[in-house]
Amino acid sequence: MSEQQVKAAVAKAPFAYDGHLVISVGVSDLDRSIGWYREMLGFEVVYKLEEHGWCEVQSPIEGVTLGLGQVETPEVKGNTPTWGVADIDAARESLESKGVRFDGETQDISGMVKLATFYDPDGNAFMFAQNAQRHPYA
Repeated sequence: MSEQQVKAAVAKAPFAYDGHLVISVGVSDLDRSIGWYREMLGFEVVYKLEEHGWCEVQSPIEGVTLGLGQVETPEVKGNTPTWGVADIDAARESLESKGVRFDGETQDISGMVKLATFYDPDGNAFMFAQNAQRHPYA
């Protein structure tokens, strides 16, 4: 899909989006999770509402943040946010060297994409994806 096609698709949307996406994740210890996302993925705190047990951390992708909500027992759901990376082996090695748990080996869907699933301290699943070819939105 070309940039022009993406713009055309956005123009056809039934309402206007503001260019931001917040992925909400339940965590059992807000401060521990902030530290984990900062150290492991390079995210930075945008704001923290201590009295509500909530914060948002900025991903390296403009307009995309994670909302971390402290709950007694996080419900790990079926959605798996997937982060596009330039070098999946380097990304995986970085996290594994810090003890992050991965789900098996990196999957290689020949000629298309490589995928690796990993987990935060509460068991929330995330995935790295490395496209075999230039991403269509780049």
